[in-house]
Amino acid sequence: MNQFQLTLFTVIIYSIKILDTIPRYHSMLTDQIKTQIRDIYKDVASALPNFRSRREQNYMVAEISKTLAGEYDKHRRIIVVEAGTGIGKSLSYILGTIPLALASKKKVCIATATVALQEQLLHKDLPFFLQHSGLNFRFGLVKGRQRYVCLAKLQMLVGAENDSQMAMWQTKPDKSQVEQLDALYKDYQSGKWNGEYDTLKEPLADHLWQQIACDKHSCHKQLANHRDCPFHKAREDLDTWDVLIANHSLLFADLELGGGVILPEPEDLYYVIDEAHHLPIVARDFSSAQATLRGAADWLDKIAKTSSKLQVQIKSNHIIAPNQAMQDHISDLTGLLNQVAHYCESQAPLFANPENRCRFEHGKLPEALKLPAENLATASGQAVKQFNKMLSLLNEAIKDGDIGKAIAEPLVTETGFMLQRLENLHKLWKMMAKEDNGKGAPMARWVEMITGSKQADFLFSASPIEVGFMLESLLWEKAAGVVLCSATLRALNKFDHFTHQVGLSLNDGSRYLALQSPFDYENNATLFLPQMDHEPTHDNFTAELASQIKALVEDETASLVLFASYWQMEKVADLLQGKLEMPILMQGSASRQEILTRHKQNCDSNKPSLIFGTGSFSEGLDLPGDYLTNLIITKLPFAVPTSPVEQAHSEYIKLKGGNPFLQLTIPDASRKLIQSCGRLLRKEQDYGRITILDRRLVTKRYGSSLLNALPPFRRVIE
Repeated sequence: MNQFQLTLFTVIIYSIKILDTIPRYHSMLTDQIKTQIRDIYKDVASALPNFRSRREQNYMVAEISKTLAGEYDKHRRIIVVEAGTGIGKSLSYILGTIPLALASKKKVCIATATVALQEQLLHKDLPFFLQHSGLNFRFGLVKGRQRYVCLAKLQMLVGAENDSQMAMWQTKPDKSQVEQLDALYKDYQSGKWNGEYDTLKEPLADHLWQQIACDKHSCHKQLANHRDCPFHKAREDLDTWDVLIANHSLLFADLELGGGVILPEPEDLYYVIDEAHHLPIVARDFSSAQATLRGAADWLDKIAKTSSKLQVQIKSNHIIAPNQAMQDHISDLTGLLNQVAHYCESQAPLFANPENRCRFEHGKLPEALKLPAENLATASGQAVKQFNKMLSLLNEAIKDGDIGKAIAEPLVTETGFMLQRLENLHKLWKMMAKEDNGKGAPMARWVEMITGSKQADFLFSASPIEVGFMLESLLWEKAAGVVLCSATLRALNKFDHFTHQVGLSLNDGSRYLALQSPFDYENNATLFLPQMDHEPTHDNFTAELASQIKALVEDETASLVLFASYWQMEKVADLLQGKLEMPILMQGSASRQEILTRHKQNCDSNKPSLIFGTGSFSEGLDLPGDYLTNLIITKLPFAVPTSPVEQAHSEYIKLKGGNPFLQLTIPDASRKLIQSCGRLLRKEQDYGRITILDRRLVTKRYGSSLLNALPPFRRVIE
């Protein structure tokens, strides 16, 4: 009996007991649904003679079902679940949502942050559940348009050099780029590639993929060239699915469009947002915008030519007025962008820092930029409006057969590409010019100088600081129900930090559940804080780290050392050069997968193995059993607010009389430290030692709260 089956069986037994205690009033948890759960039990029980009961997991199933059924609050069907490692949260939410969704004619959307979890759901969890549940449902993986190639764009970029091709290239391509795309096109034609980004044999530079990716404007199913494109082929089955697997970005792409465009309507969906601790950052990044000044002026010139081309091809008089208006708006936009560029050039001292960046304090633009920003927002909005009118006329002309296929298809691709860039320019300047609401956090706004070409360019960016209000209007108040879950949602043993980030509150009707891991932390793991001569702020700390790590990895077969920064990791590796009996498998020296494979091969051959990694290795790294018994954390994961958004957030909290260190840094560090420690015990029988080489846990006032938020390991503090 494998762990997966064991977990499912446990859910079933206890869910039946708990579901039988659910009150009957206003309930969608009918006897039929309970019977289905009993049927699952009967089908699986015969195959599993032994099982281990987990009360926490069963409680999670029942609470999810009751919340989504409206048992607690008919208008606020939202539950936030922190499920510790080993509870088996994916099976809990599958069992807690699918029977209810099928019975109430709803669908389930499971959104994750990582590809690994999507793959697990698609190839393991859902097929197993389908096989043994007695339920009849279909499921599949939904990917955004950006994950598929647009064949029309690819054809144009590798075709004969002409105006259309040059309009598509953002910068003049070199020979190797054209050859790379040509090879891709041939691979697709010969069936060696299916047109998905995730199945590329060789990695493609981001800017190149963006040139050939499918987009909502230029991908028209009515055109022959797009009818059989990879994106439309993939979407044909989506309407028949009962359970949809997606990533967080796709979820936001749909919500930003109003919901129900890519995914089903929010009111027909039970959303399960797994790995929900990523949600605030994904939401914030998705809501941000950026655009250059001189780069934008260059492609606006291309849009002007495209507009003129449209007037030539469309034989209707209706095209004349929008084209003329479009040319006027482009002229206005170009003049304004150049005006802002001249202003930035005259402010050289603002960019005299390592980042070449100027962040506008409290999000307020200088007086000299306020009017140009407003004018850019207005002119870009008008340009989008006129260009859309022209595209409507183009689509009509294609429908009526007035434009031949050979001209229509490249024209649709080119105009769609242009509209996307124009909309992005409008989004940025609208955010730049927007008057901030005094009740909430201001927008973070900044500009970076880009050097390297003949003339410096300037990249303007804007991002919300807090996204809770946006999530409330886009998701919480629209969805049929929402389950938010992760192994780490609380900070310092409280949900407060997370709820504030995502726009929920502890008394708004949402449910909150913190379920402890069933692992025997006290007997299976030791938390060791050795005596240290220096704290991380001291110049000699790095040298002391090297000597401590050397002693701690000797006679150990499977070690992982987590660093807070790349430079410190590399410095320690240099100091240990030639002093260890084992090679260091260092993050960056090979792909993550390659490092893990080599580490496991070493362990399987009884050779000592040592991995050095940074923050990204503290999450989602699964080394069960003897693959990791010695975990070393060099430093508390305090994030230095280096990004303009983080700096703006700290500034806003100070303005309100708060303390950014206590309100942002400490809660964030607490969650990350729990995640880091979570690398050691992955299964119930795992064991080992966690060493933290940061004495601030015992010397600083905040240290005890960070320590107390960790699982109850056996502690040894020197």
